[in-house]
Amino acid sequence: MRIGVISDTHGLLRPEALAFLQGSDRIVHGGDIGDPRILDALAAIAPLTVVRGNNDGAAWAVGVPETALLEVGGLRLFAIHDLALLRIDPVAAGIQVVVSGHSHRPLAEQRGPVLYLNPGSAGPRRFKLPISVAELRIEGDAITPRLVAL
Repeated sequence: MRIGVISDTHGLLRPEALAFLQGSDRIVHGGDIGDPRILDALAAIAPLTVVRGNNDGAAWAVGVPETALLEVGGLRLFAIHDLALLRIDPVAAGIQVVVSGHSHRPLAEQRGPVLYLNPGSAGPRRFKLPISVAELRIEGDAITPRLVAL
């Protein structure tokens, strides 16, 4: 199974990001979407799990949850935009992957039994940070993250 991970689009869905996400079995957007048309485009590729970011304050985003739990094929993935607002214990909740955004800094870090994944920002460039996305490959019990600069 392949889960495409994107965040911080801020209203810009780059063709390179769309191309990367093609072939995903699921897509997770880590917030700061910026435009509801981005959700439509992503949902046309694969089933979509999305969370609201701190910049998603427009009326269309009111129904977007602040956190989401995705359970697929034995994997429990928790999504939240700003990792500093995480109020659960992922280990106690049986979560294997926490997806976040907000910082615009790509990160794939194993902390004990939990993988923390931030795909970075796929939207407008901020400072000198890379434009990036990520994927999770799930094969049996193995979860392999990959960060990709666009």
